[in-house]
Amino acid sequence: MFTQEALDHAIAEWLARADRDPERVRREWATQGVALVPLGERFAAVRMAAHVVHAAVRTDDRDEVAVALGELLGGSVNYDRRGAGGTYYALIQGHAALVWAYDDIASCFGLGTYLGVPRLDRQQPPGTYWVIPPRYEGDLCPPPPPPP
Repeated sequence: MFTQEALDHAIAEWLARADRDPERVRREWATQGVALVPLGERFAAVRMAAHVVHAAVRTDDRDEVAVALGELLGGSVNYDRRGAGGTYYALIQGHAALVWAYDDIASCFGLGTYLGVPRLDRQQPPGTYWVIPPRYEGDLCPPPPPPP
């Protein structure tokens, strides 16, 4: 039987191993709470402006947004408030950026880009934090259906 601590360790390792130097990721988490992680292989990230998300879920209450995104997206999402008005990032399959057809709504970032990924225990402000932390290794949001 897995303990929560063992599960969190496995999830952190999965995130850290997205980088060729997982030890660097661990060091950044230890010193800064956030690490830059390359996108495109293990996972990609869909960037969603906070004002668009808040309009879509009809609230800007942090807890209510988390519940709504959990129901709508079904995977890991973090929030970075440093950008203009804040930005949500949904983790999605790495190859999704290659075939992404929704750039007019939300950009998908893959190979050649990096994402600030918070340490698993960062689940509230200040700074970058998990709105919906990964529940297991590979906990990604499913891709949207293809456009008609």
